[in-house]
Amino acid sequence: MNSPAHSSAPQAVLPPDQPVPPYRPGGKLFALSTPRALLYILAATILSWTQGLGMNMVQANIAQIQGGLHATTLETTWLIGAYMAPNVSLSFFLIKIRTRFGLRNFAELSIIGMVLVNLLHLAVTDWQTTLIVRFIAGIAAAPMSSLGFLYMIEAFVPARKRTTGLSLNLMNVALSMPLARLVGPSLIEAGGFHGLYALEIALALIGFALIFYLPLTPTPRAKVIEKLDLVSYSLIAAGLGINAAIMPVGRLYWWREASWIGAGLVITGLCLAAAALIELNRKNPLIDLRWLFSREMLHIAIVLMIFRVLLSEQSTLAANFFNLFGLLNRELYTLNLLVIAGTICGGLICAAFLKPGREDAFHIAALVLLATGSWLDSHATNLTRPPNMYVSQTMIGLGGALFLPPSMFKGLGMALTRGPQYILSFIAVFLFTQNTGGLMSSAFFGSLQTMFEKYHSNILAQTIVMSDPIVAARVVQLGQPWHIILSDPALLQAEGLAILGRQATLEANILAYNDVFRIYTLIALALLAFLLLRIMRTAFIQWQKNNTALAAESA
Repeated sequence: MNSPAHSSAPQAVLPPDQPVPPYRPGGKLFALSTPRALLYILAATILSWTQGLGMNMVQANIAQIQGGLHATTLETTWLIGAYMAPNVSLSFFLIKIRTRFGLRNFAELSIIGMVLVNLLHLAVTDWQTTLIVRFIAGIAAAPMSSLGFLYMIEAFVPARKRTTGLSLNLMNVALSMPLARLVGPSLIEAGGFHGLYALEIALALIGFALIFYLPLTPTPRAKVIEKLDLVSYSLIAAGLGINAAIMPVGRLYWWREASWIGAGLVITGLCLAAAALIELNRKNPLIDLRWLFSREMLHIAIVLMIFRVLLSEQSTLAANFFNLFGLLNRELYTLNLLVIAGTICGGLICAAFLKPGREDAFHIAALVLLATGSWLDSHATNLTRPPNMYVSQTMIGLGGALFLPPSMFKGLGMALTRGPQYILSFIAVFLFTQNTGGLMSSAFFGSLQTMFEKYHSNILAQTIVMSDPIVAARVVQLGQPWHIILSDPALLQAEGLAILGRQATLEANILAYNDVFRIYTLIALALLAFLLLRIMRTAFIQWQKNNTALAAESA
C-alpha cells in the first residue's frame, strides 16, 4: 500500500476567481476597514444561523409542530433524520467542489440553492411532502457552515483568524439550538410550520444580498476531484446517512424491536469499511485515515466526541426533563436566554484570550463548569422548575463555549503544519464528532434514560401494595375527587391506583434523569482528571530534561 504522506499527484490549476479590490486594513484586529469587517462578521453570523436554525428548528419544537402536520411524535422525529442523512457527510466533500469550481461560484450557487429550498417550506401541506423538503434542505444547508466560517475569518488579520475568528464562528454555531427554542413558539403561533421557517427564509435572503455584495478572497482553482473520490464519498455518504436517519428514531421504535434497525446499522458498517479499504490503498486519498488514526489525532477526536456528549445535556436532556411536567419552550424562555448569555460570554472570552499554549487552561475551566452544572442538575425533584436550573444551565452554556474553540484551534494547527491537503481530513473528523457524534450521543443517553426509568418504575411498583396502610390511604386520597361522578368504591379505588401509578412513573423518570445527569458529571470529571494527569506528566518530563541539562552544564 502506498503511503499518502509524501505523495501528491500533479493537479491542473485553473484560473483563479475574479480579483477582489484591496481594502484598507482596520488595525491589529481587522484585515479590512472596521465598517466592512463588521459587515463580514454580520454575513458570517447570518449564514451560520441560517444553517443552524434550519438544522435545529424541528428538533427543538417537535411537540409544537406535530399537530400542524397532523403527524405523531414518531413521524415528526423522522424529519430530523431526513435532514441529517445527506448533511452529515456532504460538508467535507464540498471543500473539493469549492476548490474545483472556485470560491465565488460556490458561494453564489450555494446561497441561491438555500433560498430556493427555504421557499419550498411554504409549499408543504402534510408530513410526506415535509419529509422530502427536509431531505433537500439538508443538502442545501451543507455549504452554509463552511461559508459562515470563511466570511468570519475574512474580517480578521492572519494572526487572529484561528483565534478570534474561529471562536466567534463556533459561538454562532453553539447559539443555534437555544435560539431555535427561544424563537420557535412565537413563529409557530404566528403561522404554524410555515411560520417556523419564516425567519429562516428571511435570514437566507439577507445572506443572499450579503454574499453578492461582499466577495471572499479568491483562491486558485484546481482539478482535485478524482473518480475514486466519488466512489469513496458515495460509500461514506450511504453509511453515515443511514446511521443519521436511524439514530433519532431508534429509541422510539426501540433498538431490538425493529429488525430493520439492525439491518441498517450493518449496512452502515459495511459501507464505511469498504470506503476505508479504498482510502487506505489510494495514492491521494479523500481522507487520510493513517493520519486520523495517529495518536495526536485520536486524542483530539476523543476530546471532541466527549465534548459533544457533554453538550447533549444542555441541548436536549434538560428540555426533555421539563417536558415531563408539560413545560414547553414558551415556559423555558428565560432559561434559554441565560444559556444564550452564557454561550456569548464564553465565545467572547475565547475570542479575546485564546492563544497557543492556553488550550489546557480553557479546557480545565470548561470541564469544571460542565461538571458542576451537571452535578447541580442531578438533584432534581418533582418540584424542580426552570428557575432551579438557571445557574447550572448558564454554567453549561459558558463551559461549552469555552471548550470547543481551543480543541478546534489545536486540530487546525496540526493540519496546517502538515499541509493544506490535511485540512480536509481534519474537517471530516470535526464534522463526524459534532454531527454524527451528536446524533449518536443523544440516541445513547436517551436510551439510557429509558432503561433507567424502567428500572426505577419496577422498584417503585413493588412498593405499591394495598396492604401498606400508607399506600391505601394515598389511593383513597387520590380517588376522593372522583366521588362526585363515581359511586362504586371499587371504581374509586381503581382510579386512585391509576393516578398513583402515573405519579410513580413521573418519579421514576425524574430519578432516571438524575442518573443520566450524574453520568455526565462523571464523564466531565474523568476527562478533567485525565487532562490534569497529562499536564503533570508533561511538566515532570520537562523538569527532568531541565535537571539533566543543568547537570551536563555543571559537569
